[in-house]
Amino acid sequence: MIRSAKPRKQRKFRFTAPNHARQNFMNVHISKELSEKLGIKRRSIEARKGDTVKVMAGDSKGKSGKITDVNLKTGKIMVDGIVRKNSKNKELQIAIYASNTYLTDIDLSDKLRKAEIEGIKAKK
Repeated sequence: MIRSAKPRKQRKFRFTAPNHARQNFMNVHISKELSEKLGIKRRSIEARKGDTVKVMAGDSKGKSGKITDVNLKTGKIMVDGIVRKNSKNKELQIAIYASNTYLTDIDLSDKLRKAEIEGIKAKK
């Protein structure tokens, strides 16, 4: 990452970061129940499409749903069921910063993701 503690350099790094570095910005805290169920002690893990999260801040606080989209460019996620209406009464999904949510259920249908969880367990 970046070594400087200067806010200006921190902001510049985040805005000009390549996609492989932006993936690290999309980490979501894991609920205690889920970490015990998976048997891992890590605090956070990458947010992926299909995971279930609970919103911890903002107007949608307390609501939960599945992640429908992860946008690395903006650093936000779209959660199913968290919507607002526009002027034409059409429902639009609200983008939420990943750091304002926590993971309540994980989608293990992907073999690579399952292997990643197993690797985390082995590092204990």
